[in-house]
Amino acid sequence: MKYDTNAPIYLQVVDAIKLDIINGKISPGEKLPSGRDLAVLYTINPNTSARVYTELEAQGICYTKRGMGTYATEDLERIKACRDEMANETLNKFLVSLKQLGISKEEAIDMINQANDICIL
Repeated sequence: MKYDTNAPIYLQVVDAIKLDIINGKISPGEKLPSGRDLAVLYTINPNTSARVYTELEAQGICYTKRGMGTYATEDLERIKACRDEMANETLNKFLVSLKQLGISKEEAIDMINQANDICIL
C-alpha cells in the first residue's frame, strides 16, 4: 500500500480495512490478521497495527475475543452506516474541490453525467 504523507498511516490502514469489509473482501464475522501479521501485510510498525485495531473497535467495525483474535463486525447495519459515512466523506471532498475550481452545481451534474456515460459505476 502506498501511503499519503498528508494523513496518519494508521487512519489510512483503518480506511483500507473498512473498504475491504464494505466491499465484501472481508466477510462479516471473519477473523482479521493478528497485529503482527497486519504489520507485515501493510508494512507498518506493530504498535501502529495495534492502534489500527483500537480505532476500528472504537468505530464498531471490529471486536476482539480475548485470546482468540480480532473479528470483523457481524452487524450489517453498522457496515452499511460505515459505507454511507465513507461515501458522504468522499462526496463532500469532491464537491469542495469542484467549488474551489469555480464549477457550478449544474456544470458538476453535467460532468458527472458525461463521466457516467464513459465509465460504468
